[in-house]
Amino acid sequence: MVELELMDRVQFIYELALAQLELKGLGANFDVANSLRKFILKEGDEDLLVKRVAYFKRINGKTTIYERLVQYNQTKSINQYLTHWIYPYKGKFHPQMIRALLNFIGLKEGETVLDPFIGSGTTAVESQVMGINCIGVDISPLCVLQSKVKTESVFVLDKIEKIKDGVIKINNSNFGLSSFNTKVLTLQKFIENITDEKVKNFFKIAEMIAHSDASRRKKNFTQSFSINVEKMLASVKDFKKSINELNLKLGKVDIRRGDARKLDLEDESIDGIVTSPPYSIALDYVKNDSHALKALGYDTTKIREEFIGVRGTGARRIDLYNEDMMKSINEMFRVLKPEKYCVIVLGDATYQGKRVETVDFIIKYAEKIGFKLVKNIDKIIFGLYNVMQKENILIFKKPEIRK
Repeated sequence: MVELELMDRVQFIYELALAQLELKGLGANFDVANSLRKFILKEGDEDLLVKRVAYFKRINGKTTIYERLVQYNQTKSINQYLTHWIYPYKGKFHPQMIRALLNFIGLKEGETVLDPFIGSGTTAVESQVMGINCIGVDISPLCVLQSKVKTESVFVLDKIEKIKDGVIKINNSNFGLSSFNTKVLTLQKFIENITDEKVKNFFKIAEMIAHSDASRRKKNFTQSFSINVEKMLASVKDFKKSINELNLKLGKVDIRRGDARKLDLEDESIDGIVTSPPYSIALDYVKNDSHALKALGYDTTKIREEFIGVRGTGARRIDLYNEDMMKSINEMFRVLKPEKYCVIVLGDATYQGKRVETVDFIIKYAEKIGFKLVKNIDKIIFGLYNVMQKENILIFKKPEIRK
């Protein structure tokens, strides 16, 4: 008898549902034991399950790759292993959920997943360590930057280590400068002169975290920058170590600044989509990250016109959001191959005291243009700063197009 043991921290109904879905996606036939903590495998590839599953810690006594992977963690949060934690971005995906969804929709090594709202880069990191290629698109230059750093820094680890002490020295030294702003500008200029873009981006995002700490938590910028450079470096080293120790074959990652409403991709070129549209009706991403966007040299007034969901007021704001989402769904349908899956994670927001029924709107429009809804999973959200109580995991399939 082959037993599959759930991870100890699996405790919600949606996690149990995803655990079963990922097994089905990986071709397993199983029974659930009465305790709900163990499954009995009746048919399936044990080695594949050990390599791919997200919600199980052991398969027939063998520790899964994911159970080992989450141990490479420099944070106190079990979900922020490897480079997932880098930059305090609101509305982050749960990486374990993404892994399970990639399994359920049947993406194999070498195939390509698209996230047209890449955000903090969770889909990119998780697909990368699974050997799945990822194209990540976002209108926000901050999102593009952090997603690149999380997935590219591992390839320039030696170069980062080589100049790390020099960058920290610049940060810690006053150079006789009288103002904080002048000192920050000196650090920025030093970073900007780094010739390797991947190395430059690493230190840029460390600076953005320091700006966030200073703006939101009133922490000392200089101390925050130095601490986060060291912590980020430790996480990148963990990433490198995990690749070697777990024999990971990384997928290719292509992070682009672009518009989900007009994707620069060919028709039917994508093997799967996993994404979460911005909750910008309820959360103003431009305002929330204004300190970082300004530090990167962007005019937040101009950039606001490019973002989805932050334009307009009152009913007009909701209308603009819905129009933008319809354009985005049209693009997802266009670039997805027939008989492949599109997963959209989102929830209803509250705007000006009223509930905005985004979930029903998305379902109806997606089905109208040809998607078939195959699963709708309720996901309860916990946390002090969440703008919603519940999300829905919507799994659509693009049917075969008959000529």
